Amino acid sequence: MRIVIAGSSGYLGKSLMEALEGHDLVRLVRHRPDEENEMLWDPYDGPLDPQMLDGVDVVVNLCGVGVGERRWNDAFKKRLKATRVIPTEVLATAVAEAKVPVLVNASAAGWYGDRAEVEVDESTPAATDFLGKLCLAWESATAPAEAAGARVVRLRTGHVLGPESVLLSRFVPAWKCFLGGRFGSGRQYMPWISLRDWVGAAVAVIENDTISGPVNMVGPTPARNRDFARALAAAVHRPAPWPIPGWAVKLVAGEVAVELLRGAKIKPGVLQANGFQYQDETVFEALRYALPER
Repeated sequence: MRIVIAGSSGYLGKSLMEALEGHDLVRLVRHRPDEENEMLWDPYDGPLDPQMLDGVDVVVNLCGVGVGERRWNDAFKKRLKATRVIPTEVLATAVAEAKVPVLVNASAAGWYGDRAEVEVDESTPAATDFLGKLCLAWESATAPAEAAGARVVRLRTGHVLGPESVLLSRFVPAWKCFLGGRFGSGRQYMPWISLRDWVGAAVAVIENDTISGPVNMVGPTPARNRDFARALAAAVHRPAPWPIPGWAVKLVAGEVAVELLRGAKIKPGVLQANGFQYQDETVFEALRYALPER
């Protein structure tokens, strides 16, 4: 298949590119193209010429600045939205005009917000908090492609646990210094997925033409934050005895702390219904894979 990928230089994009070797891969880049498989685009400077997508079978869009890249303020919240919604609108419109059969678009588990003990699946409406509204706008931006008859898949991704992942690069040093522990009560659910399972699921979604709509990209066994804390402690061979008060998490992380102090018990309904086989079934397995030599 000829597959065009936007956001290929990011953490997920790099791993997905490796997994799709053997396909005809094209990278959309914002710098001067250096390789034959690169095409220049700037979603913030107008529409994408649909002729650039001639003969393309699948467009994958993984664009978006990281939610935890910095403390939130009004300007950064606007950037979070712009870097997701604008590229999606541009690509969805080009997909519609070029009649590309498939658009696979990033989204996030933040769609669900804080659901306490209630299990949610792909049919659950978006939360009304900032992240829920952000994900709703993000997913809604795929509408032109869907209206044109493309198979549109929206990947609602949880915390990705893999070598050098952003989450682990921030937490591991604290845990290794005996400063790790659960956040707040530790009872909040923390949707997770190992990097290799995320990649495997993304490839499966690309290749399975019966899958469309939202897909929860999370592990099969729900984990609470306290489970994550214990699993990370085991992976780095340190105890994690200290409960970290919610106020302290907020002091360090700011408003983004809501991601760590609340969550949802998310069921990967679509993946399970389609027989996806996980390599890492628990958060303990995922962290042993992500941190093999710690």
